[in-house]
Amino acid sequence: MSTFRGRYGASPLHLLLVLASFALALYAGVRLLRGDTLGVLIWFVGAALIHDLVLLPAYSLTDRLAQRLCRPGPARHRPKEAPLRIPRGAAVNHLRVPALLSGLLLLVWWPLILRRVPDYTTITGLPAEVFLGRWLLITAALFAVSALWLLVRVRRAARPQ
Repeated sequence: MSTFRGRYGASPLHLLLVLASFALALYAGVRLLRGDTLGVLIWFVGAALIHDLVLLPAYSLTDRLAQRLCRPGPARHRPKEAPLRIPRGAAVNHLRVPALLSGLLLLVWWPLILRRVPDYTTITGLPAEVFLGRWLLITAALFAVSALWLLVRVRRAARPQ
């Protein structure tokens, strides 16, 4: 068993689960390509190109800017005060997490948020105009909770031990 772990790097159960996930992905791919094969392949290639050429540089640049904004400045505390014990890069995570959750909500609900669903109100009887406002409110609430959490962490770290 130790020889296997030394060569593979993980347990046999891990290898079994990885192989099972590949089998499941292969099954889903075969079922997906059974219908409109060319359309599905064009969609996948287009999605990969848009992600790699547009989205990845955009969110990498945004993350770099957030890291620069959250970088701690020069120490301005008096010598008798203890420095804060928040890890150096932790503050940027209080921007990353709500941005990720907000982006995920936008990704899932973008047709309704951007009003791209024709006859939504007619079919469901529900108003279609509320999704953008609600998404913006949820996004604001996510950032507010994250800011409050960061404030609590800073206050706890500033307390003398």
